[in-house]
Amino acid sequence: MLWNDEFETLPREAIEALQLKRLQQTLARVCATVPFYKQHFANAGITPGMVRTLDDLRRLPFTLKQDMRDNYPYGLFAVPLDQIVRIHASSGTTGKPTVVGYTKRDIDNWAELMARSFVAAGATRGDVIHNAYGYGLFTGGLGAHYGAERLGASVIPMSGGNTQKQMMIMQDFGSSVITCTPSYSLYLAEALKESGIELSSLKLRIGILGAEPWSEEIRVEIERSLGIKAIDIYGLSEIMGPGVAIECIEAQHGLHIWEDHFIPEIIDPESGEVLQDGDRGELVITTITKEGIPLIRYRTRDITRIIAEPCICGRTHRRLERMSGRSDDMLIIRGVNVFPSQIESVLFSMDGVEPHYQLIVDREGTLDTLEVQVEVNEETFSDEIRKLQQLSQSISRSIKDLLGITCKVRLVEPKTIARSEGKAKRVIDRRQQ
Repeated sequence: MLWNDEFETLPREAIEALQLKRLQQTLARVCATVPFYKQHFANAGITPGMVRTLDDLRRLPFTLKQDMRDNYPYGLFAVPLDQIVRIHASSGTTGKPTVVGYTKRDIDNWAELMARSFVAAGATRGDVIHNAYGYGLFTGGLGAHYGAERLGASVIPMSGGNTQKQMMIMQDFGSSVITCTPSYSLYLAEALKESGIELSSLKLRIGILGAEPWSEEIRVEIERSLGIKAIDIYGLSEIMGPGVAIECIEAQHGLHIWEDHFIPEIIDPESGEVLQDGDRGELVITTITKEGIPLIRYRTRDITRIIAEPCICGRTHRRLERMSGRSDDMLIIRGVNVFPSQIESVLFSMDGVEPHYQLIVDREGTLDTLEVQVEVNEETFSDEIRKLQQLSQSISRSIKDLLGITCKVRLVEPKTIARSEGKAKRVIDRRQQ
C-alpha cells in the first residue's frame, strides 16, 4: 500500500528532473538569503548558475555540524523569524546545540513524509500509534505525532519513560504500532516479561524504531521478544527529523529515502570524494524543499551505502542500507577502526548472550585496551565456570578474527548493565577522561 502513489512511484528520470529543478531553486534562494552560503560558495568559486546537472552538486562545498554551531542560533535560517512556526534543537551534549527552524510549509511537508513513512512501514489509519519518542526540542516525538495525525490514525502521545504506565496504556488502549528507540523496545520487552504480561494480551504488530544505530541481530531479538515487525526509520534533526528514510514492510531491506525532498550522496569520509552507488561511505544529504533552514551537502557522519536496485514494494526511491554507525562514533583502538555495531553482530551470534552490552575503552601506558561487557541469560550465568570461560574465549576469538584486535570479555549477570529509556550508551571511552 502507498500513501502518495504519484510521487512514490515516479520514474527515475522524473525524480532526477524534479531534484534538479528544486536544487537550482534552493541554491538561488540560499545565496540570496543566507550570508553564510553566499560566502561559502564564493570561497569555493561557485555560483548557483554553475549547477546545471545533478552531477554538478559535487562541486559545491560541504556543510558541517560545526557550521551550524558557528551560526548559532539563527544564522543559517533562510527566512525571517516571523515566518518560523517551530524551533527544534539537538541536545548539544558536545557543544552548542544545532538549531533548526520550520515554516508552516516545512511542518506540512514533514507531516506528509511521516505519513508516507508510516504507510511504508505497514501502518494504516485504523492503527493506534503508541508514540514513545521524547517530546520537546528533540524532533522524534512531534515528528511522529504529526505524521500519525496526517495518516488519520489514533496517536497516543506517551513520550519516553514511565515504563509501568506505558505497559498499562498499551494493554488498555490497544496500541498496535509503537514508535521508540530500538534499545527502549528491548527494555520494554524485558519489563513486559517481568510483569507477567502475555504478548497475546497486546495488539502490537509493528515497531517503527530509530534514533540510534541497531543491527540485524537486534532486529531479530526485538521481533522475537515483542512479537512484532521491527521497521528501521531514519532521520536527523538538522535535515528534518524522523521520516527522511524508512524501510518498507514488504522488503525490510534498506530504507527508502524520499528523493523528491532530499538528494543523497555517499562520500569517502577521509577524502570527501563522491562514491558510486553500492559503495559504503558517509551519507551526505542536500534538502531541496526546506524553507526555514535549507542545508546544502550536509555531512551526516552516518555510514551506509545506496541500494539502487528496484524494490519489491514498487517504490522507485533509492534505498539506504541500514546505518552501520557514525564516522564520529568510530573507535580507533591500536590503529584499528572499530564500530560498535561490528562487535554487536559478534555478540548476538552467540547462544546465551542477552542484547545488553557496553564497550569500555581505556589506556594502559601507551596501549589502548578494550573490555567488552555483555550480559548472559540466567541459564548461562548459572552454568559451571568452565562453560562461561569457553563462551568468553569464543567471543574474544570471534572479535579478533573479525577486527584483528584482542579484547577482554567480561560476562555479567542479567540486568547488570543499565537500561535506557532513550538512546543506549554503548561506549565508555575513558581515554578522554
